[in-house]
Amino acid sequence: MTKDAPEHDYDDSQLFVQPPKHTAAGVPGVVHGLRDVLDQAGARRGWQTLRVLNQHDGFDCPGCAWPEPDKPHLAEFCENGAKAVAEEATTRRVGPEFFTTHPISELATKTDYWLGQQGRLSTPMFRDTDSDHYRPISWDEAFGVIADELAGTDSPDQAAFYTSGRTSNEAAFLYQLFARKLGTNNLPDCSNMCHESSGAALSETIGIGKGSVSLTDITDHAELIVVVGQNPGTNHPRMLTALEEAKRRGARIVAINPLPETGLRAFKNPQKVRGVVGKGTPLADLFLQIRLGGDQAFFQAVNRILVESDERTGDVLDHRFIAEHTSGFEAAAAGWRALDANDVVAATGLSSRQISAFVDEVISAKSVIVCWAMGLTQHKNSVPTIREIVNFLLLRGNIGRPGAGACPVRGHSNVQGDRTMGIWEKMPDAFLDALGAEFGFEPPREHGHDTVNTIRAMIDGRIRVFMALGGNFAAATPDSERTANALRSVPLTVHVSTKLNRSHVVPGRRSLILPCLGRTERDVQTGREQFVTVEDSMSMVHASRGKLPPASGELRSEVAIVSGLARRVLGNDDPTPWEEFTADYSKIRERISRVVPGFENFEQRVAAPGGFVLPHPPRDERRFNTADARARFTVNDLDVMVLPPGRLILQTIRSHDQFNTTIYGLDDRYRGIHNGRRVVFVNHDDLEELGIADGTPVDLVSEWGDGERRAPAFRVVSFPTARGCAAAYYPETNALVPLDHTADISNTPASKSVIVRLEPT
Repeated sequence: MTKDAPEHDYDDSQLFVQPPKHTAAGVPGVVHGLRDVLDQAGARRGWQTLRVLNQHDGFDCPGCAWPEPDKPHLAEFCENGAKAVAEEATTRRVGPEFFTTHPISELATKTDYWLGQQGRLSTPMFRDTDSDHYRPISWDEAFGVIADELAGTDSPDQAAFYTSGRTSNEAAFLYQLFARKLGTNNLPDCSNMCHESSGAALSETIGIGKGSVSLTDITDHAELIVVVGQNPGTNHPRMLTALEEAKRRGARIVAINPLPETGLRAFKNPQKVRGVVGKGTPLADLFLQIRLGGDQAFFQAVNRILVESDERTGDVLDHRFIAEHTSGFEAAAAGWRALDANDVVAATGLSSRQISAFVDEVISAKSVIVCWAMGLTQHKNSVPTIREIVNFLLLRGNIGRPGAGACPVRGHSNVQGDRTMGIWEKMPDAFLDALGAEFGFEPPREHGHDTVNTIRAMIDGRIRVFMALGGNFAAATPDSERTANALRSVPLTVHVSTKLNRSHVVPGRRSLILPCLGRTERDVQTGREQFVTVEDSMSMVHASRGKLPPASGELRSEVAIVSGLARRVLGNDDPTPWEEFTADYSKIRERISRVVPGFENFEQRVAAPGGFVLPHPPRDERRFNTADARARFTVNDLDVMVLPPGRLILQTIRSHDQFNTTIYGLDDRYRGIHNGRRVVFVNHDDLEELGIADGTPVDLVSEWGDGERRAPAFRVVSFPTARGCAAAYYPETNALVPLDHTADISNTPASKSVIVRLEPT
């Protein structure tokens, strides 16, 4: 029996706070995940999906990009994976009658939670100029609207094509092909807002913008695993199982984070008897509560100590590896020697004793892996920080051998694969050369807009058509009010979506909603069932096959939508066999195999259970595709953030009941928050200094050169976060992130280091 969508939006009057939990997952995690499945999908549909979730013959979880083991557990999913499936397999529907009843002006007042709870989109919908309602439209008419608008542009660069990380390899490859055949490299994507900093730093230093470890490196080989700027218990829960395996064979784990996170304290594995009846497995052997933005200074201080220790004993650094495989060591070492100890303390909030304790762990370990996520990638100094992590790994030869390496943990299930398929505004010439040769055209070479620059182009009136293949652009991006106004100014916005979200209620002057199949659903084209492929965080490519019947007979696959639109826009004279691609996805994979390195014999290799791993030269053979064919030590200037009096550094975070901008519920059990989301976590001592009591209602106000931004009606929660730091959930706090507050080099929104003040109301 499924529950109907909520009729009324929630308020925070029922919000209450309890002490944080001490263990993650266990029976409560199972209960909460299954409850959502039963509520939205029912027992039969729920069983049909969960039994094949993350299985070799099933579909890839639409949530995070954590890899599956070679032999998946019968229940190879986490609580949030079950919730993601519940929302996609839901029996709730959003059809024409819904949009007749609810004008856009009303929907714009609803919370993201309420919008998401309404269910699956079932029909293509169109909002015409000045209308307050969407109305049904046929697929042919919808493609005509887009084609006519594109035909009216002065340049292909007046169009932008955004991509979500849930898009399959096949759809992403066709999408970028369509955009480039049209004549633009305006291909912003969600990577621009999360791991762009990782890609920039890793490409420069080791020659490839991907992590260098496998799942077995973590579970079977690493002696020390450093988890920094990441909360696996909420954002990548299946990672806890891998950490537990590592811990039980003797690995040491260090957590470095401004917030103490329950998942790294202790884990009750619900797949094991001990996780049901026992006390759980303590995970982190050492917790370093670092100040926001202090990770660069921390790793620089660690690197300095390692170099100085080696100068005394001669056995700390891997001198042979440094000599044979790296460049720039002497300059980097000189930079570390010039480091000011006072700057390190100010930036990190850590004592020399705490940093030395970490160094002791490092020197005792023969193999070290560093894992990180957006807690590192969304600061102004994110790229220098990740360069310093690479420096740290290079010093002891922790690249290119078992149990060692860099592990950026991706958030979306195919965000890494989309980039591999060419979704990037500045793909290298080698890729464009191969693409052009395969399809007989000259791809554009001028770099396009990333996500932030796309918003700037909208504001300046330089974008006439904005299309999003998945995602929730309006809620995921920074500077919410400014971004919403930018979207409203665009002549035509197009959103390919499975569910109602914020982006649909801040439409362009005209707007289309095109409903597509989800991961859970069967994809049948011309009588033949198709499958798609994805790439996980560790470069494994595998198949994904949905099992449920489509939520509506009017849904089309992403591949069919892109191909149908491309044919309508490019015309019948375009030689690309778009219809053939729609009818048989193996034809797409055949083309991918000839364009994208590492995908040779794609169809045959992906047929193997679990798929295949892509080549990674630093990992596989200690070969570095950099300018000098060596891994590069770098020198990174340290810039310590100085807070004005009465201010805090705010980081935006997820609650346990959400995945990115999808809000599953109103609880954050691990942090003790129930029935609400508008809370701000602040250290008790900071509250005393500010003269603000626990529970006080406040507005959050960020300060920037072009003025202030305000997020109203938050409740202060005293929480053991690092001094001088605060945390609150996004997307509610994206309004506080200035559009121009971005990471150097990567241009990623710096959402983890926003200077704010609290104004009691």
